[in-house]
Amino acid sequence: MPAKKAFLLRLNPEMWEELERWAADDFRSVNGQIEAILHEAIGRRRKKSPPKASLVEGAPTGGAPASGEEA
Repeated sequence: MPAKKAFLLRLNPEMWEELERWAADDFRSVNGQIEAILHEAIGRRRKKSPPKASLVEGAPTGGAPASGEEA
């Protein structure tokens, strides 16, 4: 298994307590619960994000113009 990236996360006490309750309901550690939440959020983001721009100049990408650009 590849090594995981460790970092410091500061949360207010109320959020920590809610995460503890949620994790206990799902039979996970708080760390495991945070990973599961992030995994789900990234999956949703990937599904709704427009396709990447084509490497061929002028090829249609199927996405909407970025804000500030004309259609």
